[in-house]
Amino acid sequence: MRVFEDPVAFRRALDRARAGGDRVGLVPTMGALHPGHRSLMARAAAECGHVAVSIFVNPLQFDRPEDLARYPRDLVADLGYCEALGVPTVFAPSAQAMFPAGAVTTVSVAGFGDRWEGRSRPGHFDGVATVVAKLFCLAGPCAAYFGEKDFQQLALVRRMAADLSMPVEIVACPTVRDPDGLALSSRNVLLSPREREAAPVLRRALDAGCAAVADGEDRPEAVASLMSGLIEAEPLARLGYAAAVDAADLAVPTSCSEPEALRLLVAAEIGPVRLIDNCAALRPSELAVGSRGRHDLPATAPAF
Repeated sequence: MRVFEDPVAFRRALDRARAGGDRVGLVPTMGALHPGHRSLMARAAAECGHVAVSIFVNPLQFDRPEDLARYPRDLVADLGYCEALGVPTVFAPSAQAMFPAGAVTTVSVAGFGDRWEGRSRPGHFDGVATVVAKLFCLAGPCAAYFGEKDFQQLALVRRMAADLSMPVEIVACPTVRDPDGLALSSRNVLLSPREREAAPVLRRALDAGCAAVADGEDRPEAVASLMSGLIEAEPLARLGYAAAVDAADLAVPTSCSEPEALRLLVAAEIGPVRLIDNCAALRPSELAVGSRGRHDLPATAPAF
């Protein structure tokens, strides 16, 4: 495994991989790697000849300094994780290497970064778009793997890549969950035991929203209200939002008559952690059996 800190050296390494006939699979991460990241790496390895993982805690996407300061970091463990999985190339730059003194250019995706998560985190999605655009420029033609857990981010990156004609295929990968339904996140380690017990309320709210749509509820605001009520009933949860939106542009549709085009979104703060989750609003025949509704769990990821 080769670890690059210099952006130019990283770019040249992937150019060499392509010159040797390999398709490049890029997995952008902020480190604190967990099995959700592993599923992205495994998918990239299955579809590409050369996998590159970036590990970079992007300061541009944190609106609160204290959130940036407490974001979990363990580069040594992350590199060991990548090496154990057989990842050949890791890009782990410093903030100065990514954003040298004097850098003033940012990327903004109109309409995607100022709602839902963006409404409560000003500038967050401009930071996401800017760092992802830079990673795409460095990586060159590739397939880039993103988890559906951060669905707003995924939608924004898709729009940006299409609008700017970037030579990147955006590959969406299913959310990976703990057995009780909580979506895996690097931030979950910051929850206390009691807070961790409360956290699956987000998934239960999504399950209820899916069931309402499956039962014929046609009003997005009614689905949102149902999900909101369930989250607010949990004493440790502070509701951020709950919504039924169009999966393509994240706007609230006039009805839920096309569930295959609908995405349910929820967010809440539990203790010091902001948790987000989402799922597709599925037809009755597509809903999994069981109270946890783990219909977006992938099959076991293949080993490298």
